[in-house]
Amino acid sequence: MSEVPTGEPTSPSEAVPLRTRRIVAGAAAATATVEWYEFFVFSVAAALVFGSLFFPEFSPVAGVLASFATFAVGFLARPLGGVIGGHLGDTYGRKPVLVWALVAMGVATTLIGLLPSYPAAGMAAPAALVALRLVQGIAVGMQWGGAALLATEYAPPGRRGLYGSMVQMGVPIGLVLAYALFFAVGFATGDAAFMAWGWRIPFLLGSLVLVLAWVIHRTVEETPDFRAAAARQAGPSSPLRDVLRRHKATVLLAALSFAVNTATFYVLVTGILDYATRELGVAFESILAVALGLSLLQLPLMPLAAAVSDRIGRIRVYTFGIVGLCLWAVPLFLMVDTGEIWIMAAGMLVAGVFLSIMYAPQAALFAELFDAEVRYTGASLGYQIASVAGGGLAPIVMVALLDATGTSMAVSAYLIGLGLLALLSVRLLVTGRGRADRLRAGGAAR
Repeated sequence: MSEVPTGEPTSPSEAVPLRTRRIVAGAAAATATVEWYEFFVFSVAAALVFGSLFFPEFSPVAGVLASFATFAVGFLARPLGGVIGGHLGDTYGRKPVLVWALVAMGVATTLIGLLPSYPAAGMAAPAALVALRLVQGIAVGMQWGGAALLATEYAPPGRRGLYGSMVQMGVPIGLVLAYALFFAVGFATGDAAFMAWGWRIPFLLGSLVLVLAWVIHRTVEETPDFRAAAARQAGPSSPLRDVLRRHKATVLLAALSFAVNTATFYVLVTGILDYATRELGVAFESILAVALGLSLLQLPLMPLAAAVSDRIGRIRVYTFGIVGLCLWAVPLFLMVDTGEIWIMAAGMLVAGVFLSIMYAPQAALFAELFDAEVRYTGASLGYQIASVAGGGLAPIVMVALLDATGTSMAVSAYLIGLGLLALLSVRLLVTGRGRADRLRAGGAAR
């Protein structure tokens, strides 16, 4: 990538005390953690229990596909959440939208924990499950942009990548909490009790997010960048219309650049969970423990990769992660197919390294692609479209490819294809007029 001057543009946040920056970044990270925890408890339950509890009339494979289809509904709703949250966040502020997203997620997750199963309620049970998953998807679609912008717009000059990575760390922390709680509940209750009622406990704990929503509402101030953008606004605006008119190519390229990351992540934490337990005969406790280890590995790697991106440029770090995912896609499944838990763990952990390197600078990179007036809308849409194209479809695509071809190499080819598309998209992002200027100004491309 071409060399560009160091440093970020002058930001309204430069006069903010460091203590305030850290408090806001911590609040944003906590928000991301609890939102992703509640989103992930559904993914674990979809792999382990929803097929038999809500779709018992299907064959085992069809039941898993139906369960994963319900899981994917949340991803299909995320772009809608990005549109709603982006418009409101660019119009009324980052903080209130973040609070609304937390409330919606907390209520939906708690209600899932109270749902009757198919034998008790018939078709009303899976219908209600789908409806509540839609609410979860809308909520997480609204949340990410607000949390990412709270952190990055309050970040000190030259440290936007590091501060943004604190929000990105909400994903592995949320996953650790979700998996650890399922593991503990399964161990404490036994198989029969877990299927009967134990699976509900992680969902019912989702009500605690309402406390965090209240704390953020009372203690966090709106971002300096939004206040400055609002002061510059001469009249009524439509952030979504502006993004679709002037930035639609940027949104699409951002989404295509990120789809390989989210697809690989959900293949690791959901697809392989099903594949290993149903096809390879691996105990679900063992594969859950590997997924926990993968997430714990990401915690020190992500801030390190993000800090490096602040020094050498986000594009370089992001691209390195993409290349690593492409090169590791085949070895990953060769190791998984052994069925030996330690070999599987090594393959998944290496994939986790490349995921972390790519994911760490992504919040800052997407924020730097858009002007402050449309940043919530543009960054959210790019992220959430990628979540559908990659994450939401990945477990379904994996099950379908395995069933159709009988080989996991088909899944490797799928991930490599997404990786090559990501590399092309990054290249177009850094050469497009306007986009290249914004990335250079933010230090992303150096």
